[in-house]
Amino acid sequence: MATRKSTGRKASDERTGRDDDDNEDNNAATQNASGDNDAIEMLTEDHQRVSEMFEEYESVKDDEEEGDKIQRVQEICLELTIHSTVEEEIFYPAAREALGEDGADLLDEAEVEHTSVKDLIVQLSESQPSEDLYDAKVKVLGEYVKHHVNEEEGELFPKLREAEDFDVEALGDQIAQRKQELREEFEEQLTS
Repeated sequence: MATRKSTGRKASDERTGRDDDDNEDNNAATQNASGDNDAIEMLTEDHQRVSEMFEEYESVKDDEEEGDKIQRVQEICLELTIHSTVEEEIFYPAAREALGEDGADLLDEAEVEHTSVKDLIVQLSESQPSEDLYDAKVKVLGEYVKHHVNEEEGELFPKLREAEDFDVEALGDQIAQRKQELREEFEEQLTS
């Protein structure tokens, strides 16, 4: 496998400086194995998308009907589930291999944070917006995710950008393919 040391933040900044119409194009691009995917940029874009979803929920939560709130939270939880799955199955193992002991603590913490996020996702899936702690659970989920994102983008991703044997394009292709598979699986579950 040919390795490619990843490029700096400029490409990421250019790609994340898009408007909402570009999100649809970006989602399609990250769901195919085109060979020009950057795993770190893809995960960063996921972070931004979920952050925007939480902000949107907070801005309209009191004005929404119960069904609308449920749908918004389901969309957030779906994005987080897909994101955490590709990180755990593909990204983290590759990061552990590339960083060795230098990244062990960060990756251990990330996996524990994923467990907390998954627990809240289950709690939200089993509750209704009319329950007392529903909005609080969504808010805490957002705070957990924000903390997790700050650690990944502030510490883990920069270390991986410097790693010699971390092929962001090959991983990006794998992540895009797996994300597409997961979306199809979830769509099948919803229609059956």
